[in-house]
Amino acid sequence: MTASHEADASQVRYPWRAVVRTVFQLVVGLAAALPMIVATSGLPATAAGIGAALAISATITRVMSVPAVNAALAIWAPWLAAEPRAGGDL
Repeated sequence: MTASHEADASQVRYPWRAVVRTVFQLVVGLAAALPMIVATSGLPATAAGIGAALAISATITRVMSVPAVNAALAIWAPWLAAEPRAGGDL
């Protein structure tokens, strides 16, 4: 018996939610690293700021994927939850 992968991931069922979550994560990461990015002028120094922004974004992405955090997002920031509330269209 072979396992078939149905399109049941929240990213497939709600692609715009995945986009909103990713944009939010990137904005927070860039905001946290923005002072470092602005203070730098050369490519090597700028690369550190960009690296920090990416690392922060990756951390936020990982934290948002924790079921307890996603459950809290569904209550406090429903537009960032992986899936819409029951009965809701967002």
